Amino acid sequence: MKIVDEAGGICAMRHAQRLVVTVAIDSMTFYSPVHVGDVVAFHASLNWVGRTSMEVGVRVVAENPVTGQRKHTNTAYLVYVALDETGQPATVPPLILETDEERRRWAEAEQRQQRRLERKKQKVDKPEQD
Repeated sequence: MKIVDEAGGICAMRHAQRLVVTVAIDSMTFYSPVHVGDVVAFHASLNWVGRTSMEVGVRVVAENPVTGQRKHTNTAYLVYVALDETGQPATVPPLILETDEERRRWAEAEQRQQRRLERKKQKVDKPEQD
């Protein structure tokens, strides 16, 4: 999970050209295990950009170096916020969508962002009771 967060953070920093902080791990779904000796690759993609926040999807693939067999082990969606020099949220550049795949990922990420905002609103509207 640590390396997934680092891969996602690097992707977000490259886009924002600023330091970023992780504000949410929206989901991390595991499909198959990584075995001892496997070589693991992390593929991070910027899916969605707001004013200061970004969603990055990280796909993890494990490869058996002897057989060359690859398997998709897990996928995670993480949200980062760019920071200015004083540690405050900073505006990030827009994401330019050029392919159908990029537009599909944007639309799916936008739905996840709406669900995140709804959960946040519900938590504010219904504070925990002691």
